[in-house]
Amino acid sequence: MHDRIRLLLVDDQILSRGVLRSRLERERDLEVVAELSRKDDVVAAAKHHRANVALLDACLPERESISVTSELRTSMPECRVVMLTTYGRPGYLRRGLDAGAKGFALQNSPAPQLADAVRRVHLGLRVVDANLAAETLRYEQTPLDPGETDTLRAARDGGTVSALAAELAISERLVRIRLWSAIGKTGARTRADAINIAERNGWLPD
Repeated sequence: MHDRIRLLLVDDQILSRGVLRSRLERERDLEVVAELSRKDDVVAAAKHHRANVALLDACLPERESISVTSELRTSMPECRVVMLTTYGRPGYLRRGLDAGAKGFALQNSPAPQLADAVRRVHLGLRVVDANLAAETLRYEQTPLDPGETDTLRAARDGGTVSALAAELAISERLVRIRLWSAIGKTGARTRADAINIAERNGWLPD
């Protein structure tokens, strides 16, 4: 078929890419032209293979899925992005769409549903999984105040209380108060847990 939709799969896990490929290539109008990890040059590959749609793992480390989506939007807007996640990450939906993604789907969606999302995005439509959209509305409002948000954001890379105090230009006592408050508001047990929960829910925007 000459009018197949040319797909680019971007996922760090080889097994995940293989499963995704086998599911999508059952559809006669879809063709996987390349599989990549985050270490590859996604934009260059999209141009080389003339990809129509890039299916991008939303859980790539260090928020790389957002930067890759933004790069594709700028450098190759004709290659539309569908971001995939294995579980609901409401904050990623808003950030992904803001970066230029045209679709957002759960990675374990039934193959016909995922294929349909690809087709619709290829036509220029925006497609968002209904369950994920509902979760986004539920968690859209952060429980953290601006000070707690700034402190958790600064703590993402680790660091002692004294180092955080110096970075934020506040007292160590205030750093501890903000951290404990954020832990309580997010229902976490530790600072690291609070950061992970806030990241998953999109409460720590860059």
